[in-house]
Amino acid sequence: MAPDDHPGLRVRTLRDWTELQQDEGERAAMFVPTTTPCAEGDEVVIEVSSPALPNKVLIRGEVRWWRAARPRNRVRAGALVVLADGEAGKRVFVREVVAGERAEVRRRRQSRLPVSLPARYRTAGEPAWHPVAITELSAGGALLATSSALELDAELTIEVMPPGAAVPLAIAARSSYVGAGGSTGVRFVSRDGDGARRLRELVRRVRAA
Repeated sequence: MAPDDHPGLRVRTLRDWTELQQDEGERAAMFVPTTTPCAEGDEVVIEVSSPALPNKVLIRGEVRWWRAARPRNRVRAGALVVLADGEAGKRVFVREVVAGERAEVRRRRQSRLPVSLPARYRTAGEPAWHPVAITELSAGGALLATSSALELDAELTIEVMPPGAAVPLAIAARSSYVGAGGSTGVRFVSRDGDGARRLRELVRRVRAA
């Protein structure tokens, strides 16, 4: 399985989700049913969908092993995926939504693109910049892998270097979701039409890179 392949995983009930959860020592892991062969160490992005989820949830991980189906023994084809650092909180998020414990979750207008972009941010009134990785991106927002979670509805400026650009792009944003392990979802605040255009161009460049 290539690193940019995204195995789909559809979950209808809490039981479906719970049965897929496993642990490898202290690392969170999941069994992902897939007939596509993959090797130990392959990096994958799991696209989790459910009638209860407003959008697909992207979960990064590394393949520990893959097995072919054995129909006679009722064994499904699939891979054990150990979740990447900072991704375990998404497993909790999906469980809470499927269980009906997070009814306030809103649907995003744009689907997010799984990425790995170095960036930096600073909050309003703070002079210091902090390094951060953008792990999901759309023209409307992003998911940041921060060293510690930001406060909800915090104003911040994010600087990222678009692929092929000579100068970084500064983006105004507000934190809209605070997850476990330091992940922070943000929505971009376009102050004018040109700002929205530059965000769309950023996504286009990242997708083409």
